Amino acid sequence: MLSDAVSALCCPICQDGLALETGPRRALRCPVGHSFDAAKQGYFNLLTGKGTAFEADSAAMAAARHGFLSAGHYTALADALGDLALPGLLRSGAVLFDSGTGTGNYLRAILDRAPAASIGLDISKFALRRAARLNPDTLNLVWDVWRPLPLRTGTVDVVTVVFAPRNPGEFARVLRPGGRAIVVTPRPGHLAEISGLTGMLRIEEGKDERLAESMGGQFVLAGQESLDIRLQLDEAEAADLAFMGPAGHHLDRQELLDSLRDTGPVETTAKFSLTVFTTPPYPS
Repeated sequence: MLSDAVSALCCPICQDGLALETGPRRALRCPVGHSFDAAKQGYFNLLTGKGTAFEADSAAMAAARHGFLSAGHYTALADALGDLALPGLLRSGAVLFDSGTGTGNYLRAILDRAPAASIGLDISKFALRRAARLNPDTLNLVWDVWRPLPLRTGTVDVVTVVFAPRNPGEFARVLRPGGRAIVVTPRPGHLAEISGLTGMLRIEEGKDERLAESMGGQFVLAGQESLDIRLQLDEAEAADLAFMGPAGHHLDRQELLDSLRDTGPVETTAKFSLTVFTTPPYPS
């Protein structure tokens, strides 16, 4: 399956195909000679030039996310995501692309249900260090989703995007005709109780409508599900939940713990939308 994932890649410099060289040091190399060595943790950094202007998740944020997700708090979300991805991964040689893979926990849940060739992309090397340990047979890549993706046109069967930026044009380009993109977003009221205690940004109304509008030029809306997960968290778990998201870029974990001090167990509800988009099929 790894060969199927590699065959979907293209060189970010010349757009030719990439091949995986194994041995004492793994590398991705194109016929022209552009080469990208694997980091010792197993991921590949394909960023070129000035890299990215976006702020990547820190090591502490990645640790908080991995700990929270590994504890099983969002297992129901991972299971629902796996159910939606499965129909698109049934053909031999299917390729799954997890854009904004983070620590790889959601991708792991899908692969446990539907083994497939897989590519995980994120701008945080700290997150990908954990993702590469969790998903060693996945091609884990450092890349900026706002740049043209280092993937060949029409080589991917399923794209998953969980709380991550979206590039609809590029997603549509890399998907095969009839492929599916599954996007997970928070709904209004998501973690409202924790937001009030920690200063997390609240979810704006109309988010689903804006998602459909942004994807509509390239995709057909195939379905949408809502999922609510009731959570009861201790102060440390609540701090990790807040810290693993955008709040982690401007607050440290100790500040979040201080804001939750003496609150006792925090009850809150995670509210998600899982939206499935498809690309048009081959002409009949």
